[in-house]
Amino acid sequence: MTNTALTRPAGVDGPKPRRRSVTGKLLAQELRLVSRDPFTLIFAVGFPVLCMLTLGGVFGTEPAHGFPINPAHYYIASYFTVMIGAVGFVMLPLHIASYRERGVLRRFTAAGFSRWSFLYAESWLGLNSIAVAGVVLLLVAAPVYGVPPVQDPLRAGAGIVVASIAFVAIGVLLGTLLPTARAAQAVGLLLYFPSFLLGVGGPPTSVMPPVLRAVAENQPLALANQAIRDPWLGLGDGTMPLLIVAAIAVVATVLAAPRSRL
Repeated sequence: MTNTALTRPAGVDGPKPRRRSVTGKLLAQELRLVSRDPFTLIFAVGFPVLCMLTLGGVFGTEPAHGFPINPAHYYIASYFTVMIGAVGFVMLPLHIASYRERGVLRRFTAAGFSRWSFLYAESWLGLNSIAVAGVVLLLVAAPVYGVPPVQDPLRAGAGIVVASIAFVAIGVLLGTLLPTARAAQAVGLLLYFPSFLLGVGGPPTSVMPPVLRAVAENQPLALANQAIRDPWLGLGDGTMPLLIVAAIAVVATVLAAPRSRL
């Protein structure tokens, strides 16, 4: 009797080892690169935290000077939005534009990354950056001024999520539109600082002249701030600003998606 060797057909010789997704690898690399960038860390995390501590100390903890509540708590909630704006207006555009300028995106394409992997990675990079910056802000604020209790967790949480998505999409869009890192930095700062000084991180809009108040309260970052701060501190439900920011998120995502394909 002859023994017949039985061989398995190709492709059925046991389960293949699981491989880490291409997008996951790209995101991990992006997180490492950002963590080594001192400008990004200082601007997105350190600058808002420092301003929050300074202004909270200047105006104290008693309602006065146009503040409807504890000024320190007012600025803690507001500077959560400031960090969202820093990521969307400055960090992501600068990061993505520098990639385009140096031809990194062409290398990603040549390396075989899927067409949507860069969009997913940059979106998660932005959202993770906002989450980390927000936690740092609250950890620093807690022993100094105390974290204000959230009056309406559902609406405040929705405001944080929708605003984060909107400004991450804006950041990706700006990064794909602007040709160089220098242009991205200039345009990003030009968009960021008026929003920061007038609508979010500056004095309450109630003490501003009517025309300036109208401008300050209707900027995208100010609307995001109202959607987060008002339900957080019990100053309002933030429904209309939330709906407007949601519309901005949809438009920015629709415009950014095709431009960020590899």
